[in-house]
Amino acid sequence: MTDPATPSAQPTSVVRPEYAEGTKVTHREVAANGARFHIAEAGDGPLVMLVHGFPQFWWTWRHQLGALAEAGFRAVAMDLRGVGGSDRTPRGYDPANLALDITGVIRSLGEPDAALVGHDLGGYLAWTAAVMRPKLVRRLAVASMPHPRRWRSAMLADVRQSAASSHIWGFQRPWIPERQLTADDGELVARLIREWSGPQPPEDAILETYRSAMCIPSTAHCSVEPYRWLVRSLARPDGVQFYRRMKRPVRVPTLHLHGSLDPVMRTRSAAGSGEYVEAPYRWRLFDGLGHFPHEEDPVAFSTELVNWLKDPEPDR
Repeated sequence: MTDPATPSAQPTSVVRPEYAEGTKVTHREVAANGARFHIAEAGDGPLVMLVHGFPQFWWTWRHQLGALAEAGFRAVAMDLRGVGGSDRTPRGYDPANLALDITGVIRSLGEPDAALVGHDLGGYLAWTAAVMRPKLVRRLAVASMPHPRRWRSAMLADVRQSAASSHIWGFQRPWIPERQLTADDGELVARLIREWSGPQPPEDAILETYRSAMCIPSTAHCSVEPYRWLVRSLARPDGVQFYRRMKRPVRVPTLHLHGSLDPVMRTRSAAGSGEYVEAPYRWRLFDGLGHFPHEEDPVAFSTELVNWLKDPEPDR
C-alpha cells in the first residue's frame, strides 16, 4: 500500500493510495467538458459526489469515502480542473465552467444525478451546479462556503469578511502567489491549513501531502485562477451575468455545514444562505471547529452527512 503522506522532492503526480482510512479506493480518469478528471471512488449505491476546496485535492475526503461507502452509497471524490490528477488546461477556471466539469463527471459516471457535497471553493461550485444543472443534483451539501451571492455581498460590504478572506485579494497579483505557494516545498500551504483549522491542526504528515500536491507543476497557477475570476469579474459583463443567474433559487434539499471557529468564512456570512433555497434547508454549526470540519472531526461530520442523506424528508 502506498503511503499517501510521503512527499516527493520534485512531484509530478499525486499519489493514489489503494486504501484511504482503511477503505478500498478505485482510481481512474473520466472525460467530461473537454478535459479528463481523476476520481477516487468507493462503495456502491446512489452517487454522492465530493468536491474539494483550496488548497487541497480529492484526498481531503478520505474519511467520508469510507463512511459513505459503509452507509450504502457510491462515493466519488474528484480532483478539480488543474488540481491533483486532473488536466491542467490553459483556461476554463470560471465557476460556471468548473460547475459544468462537476456535472459532466456525474454524466460520465453513467448516473442520472448525484448528491453533491462541496467544501470551500468546491462548495461555491456545488451551489453553482445546483442552480445551473438542477436535474443532475438531487441533494446539496455545502461546508464552509456561503451561497455565491451571499459571498459576494459579504466580501463587498463586510470589512471583517473581506479581511478574513485577504488571501483572495492577494491572489490577484500576477505570478507572485504561484511562487509563494510553491516556495520551500509548499510551506505556505501548510501554514494556511494550520491557521485556518481549529485548535487541533493536522499532523505534519498530512500537511506534507498537501504541500507535495501543490508543488506539482502548474497546480498553484490553476488553483488561484478561480479566485482571480471571482474578483476581476465583479464589474465585468460575464461576472454580472453569472451573479444574475445565481438569483435563481436552489430547489433541492440542502445541508449547510460550518465550523464555529472558521477564520476564513465568518459564520455571519454563511448563515444567511438559506434565503436562496426554496427547499428544505438544514443549517448545522460545529462548535469548536475551523475551516475544515470534515477533517477536523470526521466522525461528527460524516455522521451528520450520512444521516441527512438517508433522511427521506429532511426538514428545515
